[in-house]
Amino acid sequence: MGFRQAIYPPTFYFRKKEALGITKHINACALDNRQTEEVNLDDPYTVPYRGIYAVCDAKNEYAEIIEHSNCYSGAAWSLYHYAKAPLILKARSTGNMIRYFMKTGASKLELKPSVAAAGIESVIVQGDEVEITYAGLGGGGVGATRCRAFADGVLRYRISESGGERCAKGTVVVPRRDRVLIGIDDTDSKDIGATWTLTHNIAKELDCQEAVYLSHALVQLFPVPEKTQNCMSTVLEFGCVDKKAKSRLVNSFKKAIEKYSASKETGLVVLSDFYAKGLYSYSNRCRTERVSKEYALRCAEENNVEVLLNGNGVIGALASLPWFGRPEESIVSGTEIKPMIMEKTN
Repeated sequence: MGFRQAIYPPTFYFRKKEALGITKHINACALDNRQTEEVNLDDPYTVPYRGIYAVCDAKNEYAEIIEHSNCYSGAAWSLYHYAKAPLILKARSTGNMIRYFMKTGASKLELKPSVAAAGIESVIVQGDEVEITYAGLGGGGVGATRCRAFADGVLRYRISESGGERCAKGTVVVPRRDRVLIGIDDTDSKDIGATWTLTHNIAKELDCQEAVYLSHALVQLFPVPEKTQNCMSTVLEFGCVDKKAKSRLVNSFKKAIEKYSASKETGLVVLSDFYAKGLYSYSNRCRTERVSKEYALRCAEENNVEVLLNGNGVIGALASLPWFGRPEESIVSGTEIKPMIMEKTN
């Protein structure tokens, strides 16, 4: 038996767009004669990063440099070469975000064409600012200088000439940030909603230079009878420049959740911590067995987690926190979260 194609009235799709408030269209137009004859570029050899962010631990001994790419292939090239730099302990990509977990301080780079052609030479924390120095050969030098110097959020920069066969060096100064994690669960009902969409939309609205939205991860939990359907919670990661920025972010986020949540059992928790490692055991347990609300609240108190909404969703909200920036691992049932390696392994 074949499949029948559904027939909709001509206005069906337009009504859907109106209902969802979708008014933005692809920015496309027909090429006129002028466009086909000539292309004019203000800066043909620079692809600025969207943003560069430095998240530090409490003692400023470690930092995670997070770079928001505008050209993923160029960022992938950097990921491969930068990972070999002495200070970098782990390098990975999450979508178009490239993340370098590293020791702070200075090092000597031994650059070699095609093999180790660029890297981060130093990360120096000075008060509420972080100074990052990059170096690279050829096109890697362009990335180390102009592409990063012109990123959003860069406060100041100092760069050498780059391009061609040059060895170039650039230093950018960015705000020092603390990691702020927001865990959420149970905002939907049997009839409406999805926690992952609601939280992402709120985070996008609150994203700003003082509290930048860094990542979003869905966390698979042990399926309990009270689940809506898939039994997943969500963790959001922000980088905040100070306590005032964090307070404004958290207060606004809570108000938005209370406004749009379709559930009376919503759980909302907040933790300011570089690792969230105190919750690894709790989170692993929540992914393999049923956990009580009383146990969840006790673990939250022991780990200095702020509980802003304490419905039954607090169990999953708390379990989501350690999974920030790991969206490909967190969705796999039963996967255990493992501690960060604090020494270089390659």
